[in-house]
Amino acid sequence: MSDLIRPEIKALSAYHVADAGGMIKLDAMENPYGLPDDLIARWLQKISHAALNRYPDPHAAELRDSLRGYMQIPADQAIMLGNGSDELIQMMAMAVAQPGRSILAPEPGFVMYKMIATFVGMDYIGVPLRDDFSLDLPAMLAAVKAQQPALIFLAYPNNPTANLFDEQAMLDIIQASQGLVIVDEAYQPFAGESFMPRLGQFENLLVMRTVSKMGLAGLRLGLLAGNPKWINEFDKVRLPYNINVLTQITAQFALDNASVFEAQATSIREQRSWLLNELNKLADLQVYPSRANFILVRFGKKNASKVFELLKQQGILIKNLSPAGGALDQCLRITVGTSDENRAFVSALRKCLHA
Repeated sequence: MSDLIRPEIKALSAYHVADAGGMIKLDAMENPYGLPDDLIARWLQKISHAALNRYPDPHAAELRDSLRGYMQIPADQAIMLGNGSDELIQMMAMAVAQPGRSILAPEPGFVMYKMIATFVGMDYIGVPLRDDFSLDLPAMLAAVKAQQPALIFLAYPNNPTANLFDEQAMLDIIQASQGLVIVDEAYQPFAGESFMPRLGQFENLLVMRTVSKMGLAGLRLGLLAGNPKWINEFDKVRLPYNINVLTQITAQFALDNASVFEAQATSIREQRSWLLNELNKLADLQVYPSRANFILVRFGKKNASKVFELLKQQGILIKNLSPAGGALDQCLRITVGTSDENRAFVSALRKCLHA
């Protein structure tokens, strides 16, 4: 019986989510703002009519049309929805997985690229970023030429480093690849840049988005856009009814009130600037530029894991990346919160640095 589980699965650890009970939660790149009371009342009215006794629209057609307009997806490009970006990554991997095929991504990067490669039995190729977390283009192109990966993921901005990769370098990678290149734009509301308008220019380019960072992380809704010939194949491995009734109604309602979420994104970008400025005033801290809703910092003399624990003792939860080692040694990642949350964090961090 012990042989039933594949060895590579046994070697994994389950994805860990920290308990944030009673803490200021700045660990998961979430939008810190809830819905205004008047919007909640209108939303409750909407979902009160949900046909919970019926299966949802299997194609979420109305929601897809609204997302196409809101995200400015070219008319000749197809769309597929997933239960979060994670499911979309998994569906793509399942559709192309064969012995000897691989997934490639820069490292450090989003951990699910590697995990899902392992889940479906594909090889994973991680190409290290440069010391400043920019793409090492010669190394990327060499890996693409040597390995010809089936899927290449380029997060834009990158997680956990928060930077935008050079656009021309990404175009060079797209043109060099015989496989598919997926530009993961999870943090697009805070970046102001997108490869969405380039869909159609390259047959092998796909763009992935999510509504999580715009303030709807609880819905678990992701979107993949690209050439219909690829999307139609991926759609074959999508489980029926993967986008539930409440998600479809709520996401549509959010898009109908998009100005509320756009205002929240503006506030987060403003708070990001404030937080970057405050962090740059602190000694013994290297603060990396951010085009996302989080900031990566590296400690010098202070031990990052100790600072992480001291912050938790003060009721503030951020993400400790230092245990990963390598390029993330001595690094912590801070989600941009509300003004009050950010001020509380900076005050607590000052105490840690002087402890």
